[in-house]
Amino acid sequence: MEPKDYPKVWPKQYPKSLTTPKTTLWHNLEVAAARYPDKPATIFYDSHLSYAELKRQAEQLAGFLQQRCGVGRGDRVLLSAQNSPQFVLAYYAILRCDAVVVPVSPMNVTEELEHYVNDSGATTAIIAQELYLQFKPLMGQGLSHAILATYSDYLTAPAALKPPDLVSAPRREILDPGVVGWDDALAAAYGPQPAQASPDDLCAILYTSGTTGKPKGCMHTHHNVQSTAFVYLQWRGASDGGTVTLSALPMFHVTGMQAGMNGPLYKGSTIVVMSRWDRDCAGMLIERARVTNWSAITTMLVDFLSNPKLDQYDLSSLQVLGGGGAAMPEAVARKLEEVIGLPYVEGYGLSETMAPTHINPPQRAKRQCAGIPIFNTDARVVDVENFSELKPNQVGEIIVRGPQVFQGYWKQPEATAQAFLEHDGKRFFRTGDLGYYDEEGYFFITDRLKRMINA
Repeated sequence: MEPKDYPKVWPKQYPKSLTTPKTTLWHNLEVAAARYPDKPATIFYDSHLSYAELKRQAEQLAGFLQQRCGVGRGDRVLLSAQNSPQFVLAYYAILRCDAVVVPVSPMNVTEELEHYVNDSGATTAIIAQELYLQFKPLMGQGLSHAILATYSDYLTAPAALKPPDLVSAPRREILDPGVVGWDDALAAAYGPQPAQASPDDLCAILYTSGTTGKPKGCMHTHHNVQSTAFVYLQWRGASDGGTVTLSALPMFHVTGMQAGMNGPLYKGSTIVVMSRWDRDCAGMLIERARVTNWSAITTMLVDFLSNPKLDQYDLSSLQVLGGGGAAMPEAVARKLEEVIGLPYVEGYGLSETMAPTHINPPQRAKRQCAGIPIFNTDARVVDVENFSELKPNQVGEIIVRGPQVFQGYWKQPEATAQAFLEHDGKRFFRTGDLGYYDEEGYFFITDRLKRMINA
């Protein structure tokens, strides 16, 4: 079902399609730093980092990666840390090298990390210091360089709220070969080489566990990432420079990456960074930073609403509340509207689609619903056996096509071929999710295809 088929539910203030900028993600930061140099790009437990400083430090780190670690165009660099200014800085420093970010979960153990290192071919990693013990066995066994970040280095102002112990921990000196501290990397003050990346260059490889075998790397170009970064806040009515986003979902994951980092940076917004979920901290941050936008998962909001101290926090600045990952229970959605006064706007997407392919219309969201296909996105439902197109309320596999769809799985041509389908003369990505759309064009997810077949 294409957008032209359901004009009645399409937000009236939006065109049916938008042109994705023909620029790189680094260019987004350059523009934001030029427009809002003194504005906080991040607020980290009351410590501010301006856009000008974010750009300057990212360039210094990029120079170090190029000149000391040998990172060049197209090289992959692992990034593992909790949400922090350093995660944002490292992500954009890697992009400034014309290299490819490989974000991995801080919860990964050495065996899992070994797969990411060997599969991606990364020889350099930027990691938080508390994760180093998991990476240490890989030094000299795939990894040649590691830059260690200490969160507390960016606690530059007294905080009215107590940061997690993980964040306030002091810097540890590690003298292992190939390891350098973040502060030493910046102090080297190397300048980066001229940027060469194009919108069609790879910019990120996101590993997805899928349902079988080892995690596969989803290859995304700058164009893929831009196509959802610039529409995330646009769809939800954000103004340039005027949005304050609470970034509580992990930035290594596609939703946190786009809704909590790349989208806000595209808009020149302020990112309020939470390293660990804490419902009291979230309430205080919303009040103190006057947060306007928050993307959260269901479990987070259930915990937030059950806080007996919730009425102590001023949440009146919130304008948009949304998320995905799992359907929002009716009772929780109703309580959210009663307590916060906002509907929970659900969306749907995958690592292969750089987050959203669908979001509910903000003015007319349906509950426990994936929403409608966003700008430039074509979504259909097909029969799981013969791939014939189904009609409203018939359950089948959801397939999508659009600028956010990935290039394929890293070094896995067979898996890539199986992930796509020729339909109606066009190439669609097979989501592997079962669902249907109703008469108004709203999509609903019912199950995973592989789980159904296995059963």
